[in-house]
Amino acid sequence: MTRNSKDTGAVCNAWDYTDCKGTEYCPPRCPRFFDTEGTALLIKPYEPDHWKVLVEMYEDIDTYSRTLGLPPSSSERIKEWLAHLTSNGWNLVAVDCDDIIGHIAAAPLDGDEPGFVVFVHQTYQNRGVGTELIKHLIAHADDRGHKALTLTVASGNRRAITVYDNIGFDVTERLPSEITMRLSIDDSIAKQAQLPPVEQNQHH
Repeated sequence: MTRNSKDTGAVCNAWDYTDCKGTEYCPPRCPRFFDTEGTALLIKPYEPDHWKVLVEMYEDIDTYSRTLGLPPSSSERIKEWLAHLTSNGWNLVAVDCDDIIGHIAAAPLDGDEPGFVVFVHQTYQNRGVGTELIKHLIAHADDRGHKALTLTVASGNRRAITVYDNIGFDVTERLPSEITMRLSIDDSIAKQAQLPPVEQNQHH
């Protein structure tokens, strides 16, 4: 599987959306996104035809990207885990051309405060993809009527904890090996996540 179209000379056409003001027909957050290296990506709801490529992403994730036993290490267990997430929760994927390079899932579907997991393929880490996925999660969670989002993160994963803290998550429980965090989805948090591209750029 090709993880970066730049390596093959392939070209994915993108468009300049920086002046887009959005319309009433837009999703909760604009799916178009440029990472910090200028790669044009799309973030969109998971569909059944994403299954094969999503499984391949997780099969290719390295040991350093795994945390708290996730994602599972074997192909069979990855499929069982993803089947649970896609059946009992709602999912978003980050796409570069034909590759899925990031995934975020919240469950349960009908929970007031669903928990979530987020993973980005190591080739695309430290490029703002995870943060953008979380912003999409917040925008969609508000649109779906959820009151808050929760997560569990390894206590030693300082980089991830800093990202969650900067977004607005608060620590609700601290254990030796893991930390639980929560974000209340109030109007100001939701409005910030749902800004159209032109207003996002004004806030940078």
